[in-house]
This record gives sequence, C-alpha cells and structure tokens, in this order.
Amino acid sequence: MNRTLDKINTSLSFRHKAEIFQSGNGNVSGFPSPALIPLQDPLLTTNAQKTRTKPCEENRCIKEKEESCFPVPSPSSESQHTFLVSECLSPWTKCSATQVIKVYNEDNTSKAIEVPPDVTARDICQLFVMKNHCIDDHSWTLFEHWTHLGIERTIEDHESVMEVLSVGGMDTDCRLYFRKNYAKYEFFKKPLVFFPDHMFSMSSETNGIVDASELIETFVKSSTCPEVHGYLHAKDQSRKSWKKFYFVLRRSGLYFSSKGTSKEPRHLQFFADFTDCDIYSVLSARKLYGAPTEFAFCIKSTKSCSARDLKLLCADVEHTKTCWITAMRLLKFGMQLYQNFIQPHQKQKLSPMRSISENSLVAMDFSGQKTRVIENPSEVLSVAVEEGLSWRRKSCHRLSSHGSPSSSQSSVPNIAIHLAQPWFHGKLSREEAQRLITQQGLIDGVFLLRDSQSSPKAFVLSLCHLQKIKHFPIMPVDDDGEVFYSLDDGHTRFTDLIQLVEFHQLNRGILPCKLRHHCTQITL
Repeated sequence: MNRTLDKINTSLSFRHKAEIFQSGNGNVSGFPSPALIPLQDPLLTTNAQKTRTKPCEENRCIKEKEESCFPVPSPSSESQHTFLVSECLSPWTKCSATQVIKVYNEDNTSKAIEVPPDVTARDICQLFVMKNHCIDDHSWTLFEHWTHLGIERTIEDHESVMEVLSVGGMDTDCRLYFRKNYAKYEFFKKPLVFFPDHMFSMSSETNGIVDASELIETFVKSSTCPEVHGYLHAKDQSRKSWKKFYFVLRRSGLYFSSKGTSKEPRHLQFFADFTDCDIYSVLSARKLYGAPTEFAFCIKSTKSCSARDLKLLCADVEHTKTCWITAMRLLKFGMQLYQNFIQPHQKQKLSPMRSISENSLVAMDFSGQKTRVIENPSEVLSVAVEEGLSWRRKSCHRLSSHGSPSSSQSSVPNIAIHLAQPWFHGKLSREEAQRLITQQGLIDGVFLLRDSQSSPKAFVLSLCHLQKIKHFPIMPVDDDGEVFYSLDDGHTRFTDLIQLVEFHQLNRGILPCKLRHHCTQITL
C-alpha cells in the first residue's frame, strides 16, 4: 500500500518546509539561534525590545504569568486597535515580525517561545524535542485545546501555528499542548485495525466493496473516495437531546438519513463539510454535553468559538469514534497527511543524524587479557547483548552475596532502580493512568507502570490493547529473603521492574501484546 502511495506522491512536489528563521538566521535544525529561543521573561527579550512599538513599551509592567493582558491605551495612531487575543499569544508582540507564544505541558506548566509568523506545528515539536533532549520518534505532537468547550484536536504537522491561534480571535481560552501521540499516523501502518469492513464501501453508484488495505490509497486520491457509513448519536441543539441517525461520509460532506439506512438522495440531509471546519475529540462528554457515551467528537467551524455552534456526534464504542475521526482527517487533508508521515523517514535516509563523535566510535572487546577492536558487525551485536546479560547476572549476584542479607536490605536496590525510568509514573491513580494512555494514543502496546493503590509494595502495569486499557498487578515474591516481581503469581520472576519491562518488550508472555510505546511526561 505504501508503494502505491509513493507512486501517487511522485506526481506531487513536497511543499518545502517553512524555515523557522528568516533572512539567513538559520533553521530549527540548527538550533540554538537568537531568532528562536525559549524565554524566561518575554519583556526582556532583545528581539522584542527592538521590534516593539511605542504602545508596547508602555506595557512593560504587565506580568508574564497573567492569563490575559491588555495593551495600555495610547493617544498615538498605532494604538487605536486593542486586542484581546488567545493566551497563547502575548499582546506585546502582535506588532512584531516575530510572535511570542505559550506552549503547555500535561502538568499545565508553560514555556514562552519567540517564533516567526510562518512557523509550523512540526517546527515547534522539533524545537522542544531538541531543547528537552527527547528521543525524536516522530510521535511528538502539538494539540489545540479549548478548556471552556472541553474539546481538543491534533494540529497537523504542516499547519501554521499562527493561523490556528488567530482563529480564537477575541477568545482567551485556546491553549497549545505539547505531548506524544503514538496514534497520529498509525492508520498508515495498520489500516485494517482502524477501518472495519462493515463501515466502508465505494460510492453508491458502483455498490462495490473496497478492500480495507486500499482504503488509504482511495482516500488520498482526489478522484476517488470510499463511503463511510454507520450509526451515530447527534445532539439536537434546539432540544438539547441526543438522537441516533444513520450517517454517510462522502467527499462532498457528511450526511444523515431521515429514513432508516436509506441512501437515496431524497432521504439524505446535509450535516457538515470540512472546508472551514476542524474535527475535535470531546473530553468529559457526558458531564459537559449529556452525551450517551464518552466516545464523543465534534465538528467546529474555524470562524466560531461558541458551544452553540458545535456539531456534536457520539459513537457507541471507542473504535467507531476513532474510525470516523480518522476518515474525516483523511478526507480533509488527503495526500498532505501522507507527506507528513513519510517526510521524517525520508530525511533520516538522506541525512542520518550522527555526530562526529559517534562516527569515531569503535566497538571494543575487553573480555580477554588483551583488548581488541571488533570489526564484524554481527559480532558487535552479539557481544553487546552478552555484555548486557553479564551485567544483569553480576547485579543479581551482588544482591544475593555478602552472606544472607535481610529482606529489607536486598529489596532497596530493586525498589529504587526503576524510579528514573521514563515509563514509571509513581503514585498515579487508575483514572489518571487511563487518561494519560488515551491522550498519548490508543494503539496496541502503549503502556506505563505505576504504584499500586491497594497493595503498598506492589505495582501495576497499565497497557492498551484493541483500544481498551487493561491493568495487570505486579506482585512482589519473597524467596529466602530475596524479592522478585511477577505478573503470574510467581511462575515467571524478575529481579526488578526494568528486567520485567525489557522481557515483555521482546516477549508477550501472559500479556495480550508486547510492550511497544511507553507513556512519558516531560517538564518544558
């Protein structure tokens, strides 16, 4: 399927990625640069001081931590227009060539950065990945979050961040969040998981059934489009109630049938199109909107920020909701989504990121009386694996040596060794764990470890499988003063949680799937 898409893509030239810095000041890949830096105090930034107009200079007394700010009125002609902008945009830079925006983390801490007006979501993500020394696995994502509406969406990598923020206009409740989203492009890798056969068919004129493996190809082609159909709950704004309809998604827009499952033109009524609209997931749908389930999403016009203008829909299960949102994203952006997906991989092939120090490294063998350079690549891999296993055996031996230590003495290293791991989240509740996994992508293998709330010395593995989150207790097992950890009542034992995680990243064991992606939280 990807080969077919590559053929389609050859006829279209890639849109050149907008440079973060203009006039020869560099690009995001060359960070750091004075044109784009994290700011502790935007008011003291050199660029802001140089480009600030007179009305903005009178605004120096405004504190950065205030949620909304107004420019101080001035009799000069430049200050006749006052702005109440999104809290992501700082008002003292509205008149500048660059903009200062706020980006939030999952713990609601924020970082202010200065960016050019044509900066894209991918540029922002790459900047934070480099500044926070994160692993760039192409899953870092920028989210648009509306607090008072209780909705959020993924900002596509190619979208202009300034255009997204300008949509808020007079609203102050739009925020940008930086976090992982493993499911962002997963439908390109596993389309069969995202698109059930019973929800797709070709146009009503042909009455043909499309192969699920070819769905992505038909979506990105401008000449064809599969038809998506199924039942959804829709909210009637006038009556504030929900009613179930049979919906049909076509290239011309989204329709619902006024008579059962009929697709005749006289029975299909127009519901929405996606020309000037975006698709959002609804958070706390039952509490905020009285939805029949929590699997709600909505279509919001880019020109409106009112809850009355939201077109709310609700699915019966998470899988159905994901299918509809993914189909709408593909219908709206088409080939551009596929370009976003393959662009990072193409850059890695053209210019693999290796530093000079990495190129000068060689593999060495210190096991014998004399050291030697290992030139055979296969031998390098085997020696590295053996060295890791040897280190593990030595660690276990040190824990069990020096006489017969007490249980408390031997358990201290086992308990502390996992605390620095990115997949361990400490005293996280069951509800918070489910929320975090849902936010970072409901795909097979997304996981985290946390302390057990019911057993003081136990832990819990929270794992996503088939878009459902399951929780597996990890119990301590005492064997002659040594503490081991097990998922299966002691049948399979591990010396520590790191060994347990590493084993299940390679082997499924008793779990429904292997551990693939760990949930991580960073501080900006």
